[in-house]
Amino acid sequence: MAAPQQGYPPYGSTGHGEYEPEKPAEYDGHKSPVQDGPPAPSAGGKKKRAYAGQAYDFGGGANSALGGQPAAGGGYPAPGGGYSAYPQQNAQQAYQHPPYGIDQAQAQAPGYGPPPAVGGYQPPDPGYSSGAAPVTPVGGITQGMGNLGVGGHPQQQAAPTPQRPQLNQLYPTDLLNQPLNVTELELPPPPIILPPNSSVTPSPQANCPPKYVRSTLNAVPTTYSLLKKSKLPFALVIQPYTSLHDNEDPVPVVPDQVIARCRRCRSYINPFATFLDQGHRWRCNMCNLTNEVPQAFDWDASTQKQLDRWQRPELNYSVVEFVAPQEYMVRPPQPLVYLFLFDVTYASVTSGLLATAARCILESLDRIPNADRRTRLGFMAVDSSLHYFAIPRDGSGSSETSMLVVSDLDEPFLPTPADLLVTLSESRQNIENFLERLQSMFQNANSTASSLGSALRAGHKLISPIGGKITVLTASLPTLGAGKLDMREDKKLLGTGKEGSLLQTGNSFYKSFAVECSKNQISIDMFLFSSSYQDVASLSNLPRYTGGQTYFYPGWNAARGEDAIKFAREFSDYLSAEIGLEAVLRVRATTGLRMSTFYGNFFNRSSDLCAFPAFPRDQSYVVEVAIDESLTKSVICLQSAVLHTTCNGERRIRVMTLALPTTQSLADMYASADQEAITTFYSHKAVERALGSGLEPARDAIQAKLIELLQTYRKELAGGNMGGGGLQFPANLRCLPALFLGLTKNIGLRKSAQIPSDMRSAALCQLSTLPLPLLMQFLYPRFYSLHDMPDNAGLSDEATGDIVLPPAINLSSASLAPYGLYLIDDGQTQFLWVGREAVPQLIEDVFDIPDRAQLKVGKQTLPILENEFNERVRAVVEKSKDHRSRGVGSIIVPHLYVVREDGEPGMRLWAQTMLVEDRADQGVSLKQWLGMMREKVVQ
Repeated sequence: MAAPQQGYPPYGSTGHGEYEPEKPAEYDGHKSPVQDGPPAPSAGGKKKRAYAGQAYDFGGGANSALGGQPAAGGGYPAPGGGYSAYPQQNAQQAYQHPPYGIDQAQAQAPGYGPPPAVGGYQPPDPGYSSGAAPVTPVGGITQGMGNLGVGGHPQQQAAPTPQRPQLNQLYPTDLLNQPLNVTELELPPPPIILPPNSSVTPSPQANCPPKYVRSTLNAVPTTYSLLKKSKLPFALVIQPYTSLHDNEDPVPVVPDQVIARCRRCRSYINPFATFLDQGHRWRCNMCNLTNEVPQAFDWDASTQKQLDRWQRPELNYSVVEFVAPQEYMVRPPQPLVYLFLFDVTYASVTSGLLATAARCILESLDRIPNADRRTRLGFMAVDSSLHYFAIPRDGSGSSETSMLVVSDLDEPFLPTPADLLVTLSESRQNIENFLERLQSMFQNANSTASSLGSALRAGHKLISPIGGKITVLTASLPTLGAGKLDMREDKKLLGTGKEGSLLQTGNSFYKSFAVECSKNQISIDMFLFSSSYQDVASLSNLPRYTGGQTYFYPGWNAARGEDAIKFAREFSDYLSAEIGLEAVLRVRATTGLRMSTFYGNFFNRSSDLCAFPAFPRDQSYVVEVAIDESLTKSVICLQSAVLHTTCNGERRIRVMTLALPTTQSLADMYASADQEAITTFYSHKAVERALGSGLEPARDAIQAKLIELLQTYRKELAGGNMGGGGLQFPANLRCLPALFLGLTKNIGLRKSAQIPSDMRSAALCQLSTLPLPLLMQFLYPRFYSLHDMPDNAGLSDEATGDIVLPPAINLSSASLAPYGLYLIDDGQTQFLWVGREAVPQLIEDVFDIPDRAQLKVGKQTLPILENEFNERVRAVVEKSKDHRSRGVGSIIVPHLYVVREDGEPGMRLWAQTMLVEDRADQGVSLKQWLGMMREKVVQ
């Protein structure tokens, strides 16, 4: 295999009116990074001694503390890390939202009391709630409602003003003298502690779970001056969907089309509204206006019976989906439309892209959403000309698809008005016939020029009357017609101040055309496969402004099984995803708050409205919140709403309501700050800075922000004290320096002269769209020691049925034993690291090869062998890829690269760039980074 340059495989190496949101699901808190209880008995202990014993004494590996010899008492020791001063508990136990969909009887069950202390997060006092109202027995619900002047026994007096509860307490920790424990990255955000009876029902799901909406601050300052003084950002990370398919993550649906909204601010009724006047009116919790309760609110039209309003989902759930009535549509709901645009140049045909894509669509026709039987498909091909395909209906007397070629690139026209966009249900057989023949139509392709821009214009003309999604599959640089691009890659610029110019758009066509598409409800997804420069920086603008995504496959070739299988799995999942159509996102908030800046892939149609021709399931969005007026309430609310058309032609509104306590204390703010949401916010800011000013200013801004936060904490909350050579910071923000370091070392931002600009641009797309759990893994990859993993790792957990992962270890080469086997996984790429002294038995058990020297490095699929260790290793590798268990939707299937410590240097260097805590390329180690921070803070 050709040696990749310093860590990256070279190219070609093997290496409408006002629109609004949708659904709750099983929210199971956060999986504990450490498994409780004694390990399952197994023969694994002997094997581990065999893998390590021939080289060193057993017990030197990363999992030695957790290995086959349980600590006294039978269980594995809990992680100490920076939380050693606090009670050690499993993160799952410590702070767990009751699952969505739980009934009231379950809600009374033991286990829904106030959470115990964990990891530096102080539990609320008894009587306070963690993100939801206190749960009371069902018998008390009626009485509670009566006290609000609603239902059973109306009372005229208003409910007392809730008192401010004690918020999260601040626990200082020493970043330098208490080393980072990676299990802290698995902890949930600090709990949201609301005053008692903040919500109108005692539902445990009254407040939005963090997998849908996370705030950087779980205690909000009452004034702008306090926010400015804290130097902390106030922003929301919004992920309206947590799976590719509704049935994997169902949310309560309000089907009766009775939608209660505030007349003034247009907020939707939610668990934090209050009822007045014997329940005939309700007060908006955003703007305080009193509104009439709709007459149908307490009436079930389908059964013609009185309805118990306290059972309505919108008063019990923070995440609900309304079926929208006619007035939420400016036209009948559009059908799902896919226009596939194939590159048929020499590069595409010879790499096998055309054949693989056609075969994958053919085999995925049953997976494309088509419940209402209105889904339409269209097909175009592009080289130096435009190729249209007219597909007749089944049973129309003709089964032959005709190809129509247009060579006028300046004014592309539609050669026929009919049969270019066909209904899947009516033309299924002829679509199948066409896809089977597509490869043979272009088997003698010899054109090397691509007129992609002109083809996009023609596609726009074809589907703009309806709207839909253009899916582009290309392996060439567009060199003809509209949007013509030049070969801009210049290795002399890499790693210099001028490198930023390569990340800019090479032709203004891609931005202006994308905005035009957005206006006509057209979204574009780019699948890019070039083995040479493809200008991802320019092409990625098409998805960026149309709510699409850029998928990058450098050096892809179907002749390599791993390449073909990865694309086929991802493309099939892509086609099956239940996207929303003609969608808009709006975020409303309590009076005094304003949404100031929006980040993500969409077009900002007005100051507070984000437009999505198609709403994807695998992206998240960040909204910065400004404080314009002082906040007088003890609780503020932020409500995100996505109006969209579902794949089966129903207009829906998904509404997510988050309530947060307010505070006048800087300590409360720091104790309730969410390190992962803060990192996500600055990831988006860094991408914006990199594209606008360059990579160096982006990295400098990240470092400057961290210094500013450390200085503010020292000056305002630590009394200026940095005694004993330490570096003080709150326990709940302990991972922030490591995450910021990971951000500066990410392939998108890292200082290096070895990273091709296409690789960088693709990484910047991920930094600005990945859902939060996947972004954290992209910045600080997961690292597992496999040769000495606990005896239950790689096996199914008896309680949950999930595969148990080994405990994660720190991303440092100090964790690497020379005889070990390790998995490094950043969610996009996996590395299986084989130590230079790995014993023959381990190599044979995993790879079925007698000698390490014969072990092939690079992209691989592990062999399926009849031994327990091979099965467990494969199970861990597969489980590490499992997005669904982490509450996110994603189509990405990471490649697995086998790396030998004494093998090919380029591959080894690439894997080592994942070890964030080490020095690598031109980056500093975590210890140096913290030392630099201390010097700057103390100055």
